[in-house]
Amino acid sequence: MNERPVPKAALQDPNSVEMLRVWVAAGQLHCSLKVGMYRDGMGIDEEVAWGTILADAARHIAKALQSGGNINETETLAKLVAKFNEEVAVPASEIEGGFV
Repeated sequence: MNERPVPKAALQDPNSVEMLRVWVAAGQLHCSLKVGMYRDGMGIDEEVAWGTILADAARHIAKALQSGGNINETETLAKLVAKFNEEVAVPASEIEGGFV
């Protein structure tokens, strides 16, 4: 398995929490989520919190793609958002699996 490194801040903070992992395996996307943390006692709307997490991930992806070549960060982010909206409206595949 080819895992990404854990950020230094997460290693140094004993209260850090992993919220999302995504793999490509057996020709499909697979994910593991920590859902409910915001709802359970933090007083933060869970949907809004996840919207922030996804937006932050998109910005990091756009920045990483831009730094690797001649790609415009703003255009890349626009493409990511457009595909996100398209995929939400008309999914390319069904969601399978369960929740623990």
